[in-house]
Amino acid sequence: MKILILGSAGQIGAHLSEYLINKNYEVIEFDIVNDQKQDLTIIPNKSLEESINSSDFVYFLAFDVGGSRYLKKYQNTYEFINNNSRLMVNTFNCLSKYKKRFVFASSQMSNMTFSPYGILKNLGELYAKSLSGLIVKFWNVYGIEKNIEKAHVITDFIRKGFKEKDFMMLTDGLEEREFLYAEDCCEALEAIMLNYHEFTSEDELHITSFKSTKIIEIASIIEKLFKKSGYDIQIHQGKEKDPVQRLVKNKPNKYITKWWKPKTKIEDGIGQVFEYMKNTIK
Repeated sequence: MKILILGSAGQIGAHLSEYLINKNYEVIEFDIVNDQKQDLTIIPNKSLEESINSSDFVYFLAFDVGGSRYLKKYQNTYEFINNNSRLMVNTFNCLSKYKKRFVFASSQMSNMTFSPYGILKNLGELYAKSLSGLIVKFWNVYGIEKNIEKAHVITDFIRKGFKEKDFMMLTDGLEEREFLYAEDCCEALEAIMLNYHEFTSEDELHITSFKSTKIIEIASIIEKLFKKSGYDIQIHQGKEKDPVQRLVKNKPNKYITKWWKPKTKIEDGIGQVFEYMKNTIK
């Protein structure tokens, strides 16, 4: 199979590309960081059309997004809204034209109408359903990240620990999240591809650990890892409440567990990320 990964340099895309290549799939990596011709906001885009036309399966992971700090800063801007609107119109148009099987990466925030990011993901779900594609909802996937500006909470905390030693969280840390290690996420995405005809666009395919962890607990795990490595750091609680708490906590649908189950414990996954960052951050 020839598999196209749109957003192949992103947080999930980079892990998925490596995972599928190691399993001997033929992978087409497509991301703006590789070449300006791979900018999905360019309409029309000949490179995009050729890549989709030549592929057997498409993972639509590309999106202008990042962690909490990134969203807080950018999601209400014209550029953020325009970039994501254009890349969706462009990509879904090509998927419709060439009738390809695909998975659209959405989020558990797609029902949160106060968030521009959530609204845009909801729009993407409507596009995907109109083309009978599959929709996956990610819940806080974490792993090694190369783009620090868009870093999510775990990599952000570890980076700040090495750089600042003593820092404050964006919130009071009492909000809960369901964190999933990137390797587990890749296994889920492969399982969905291999069992594509078992699903419909109406299925709730939630990719998560199905276990809640408070952000303050994440901070404690990271502090202990630093201490074991001989570093004395402190992560302090902020005063703000997380805005996602304004809505009742989503409950993930476990339908996907008939084909896949997460296996990495949060302490083990964070430990893997910490060791990598310890060896690469100077």
